[in-house]
Amino acid sequence: MTNSISPPRIAGLSALSPLYPVLLCDVWGVLHNGVVSSPPARNALLRHREAGGTVVLITNAPRLSPFVVEQISDLGVEPECYDAIVTSGDVTRALLAARGPVKTLHIGTDQHLTLYDGLDLELVEADAAEIISCTGLYDDEQESPDDYDAMLKSLAARGLPMICANPDIVVERGHKLIWCAGALAERYRSFGGTTFIAGKPHAPIYDEALTQAARIRGDAIARERVLAIGDGAPTDLKGAYSQGLDVLFVSGGIHAASFGPAANPDGAAVSRFMSEEKLGARAYLPSLVW
Repeated sequence: MTNSISPPRIAGLSALSPLYPVLLCDVWGVLHNGVVSSPPARNALLRHREAGGTVVLITNAPRLSPFVVEQISDLGVEPECYDAIVTSGDVTRALLAARGPVKTLHIGTDQHLTLYDGLDLELVEADAAEIISCTGLYDDEQESPDDYDAMLKSLAARGLPMICANPDIVVERGHKLIWCAGALAERYRSFGGTTFIAGKPHAPIYDEALTQAARIRGDAIARERVLAIGDGAPTDLKGAYSQGLDVLFVSGGIHAASFGPAANPDGAAVSRFMSEEKLGARAYLPSLVW
């Protein structure tokens, strides 16, 4: 692993592409911002695939992969840009399925309810719940984690475990930061609750992504030949680091304000950030380009 707390800035993915046949690429913050996708980022992934590489999109979206495929297609991300997609929702569904029949409190928007289709569980109100499945806030445009303190304290006091389907704390939606399920899981832990995290930075989503890459390529690939791409320190960078993977840091994502002008980040500020976070990267660039 060649991650460094003082990573060099590179001109584009082409500088690293020949060294890493497999890319595990974040979606929200790298390929799109929730409103529009990035044509240069899409082109970079396409060029990597044209050179014989494999691209697995790996996202903390709390939805099943077919729905995310549809969503990113609507944002202009062509199927030719990637080989497979693995979501935190996919991993969450597997965790819930393994528990069998259980009374489940869903915390999140109605659009995430498809996560439970066909599972042997019963969605119930808080007072009847045996487990919590958190995909986000009920209204992430208007609410904050503070609005959930009373409910989370009550649930934690009852000893209910929480499965968190999206470990992200915040994401960008356009130019606005939106609270995610990870913020509620963090608050729940602070109240003494037990959490199970499905997505980045934890191992299950990486294991599934590498399994998909091996299936596509016909053989397993050494981790030193896999490059993770992402913009989030607590998810993308921490996850890659803990899994023994090199990472290409996209500095113009959720941490952009820490580095000065988004298009021309301060390299010293990037190094300070890495040092403070006790993380590293193989290299960085402001946005994903070829």
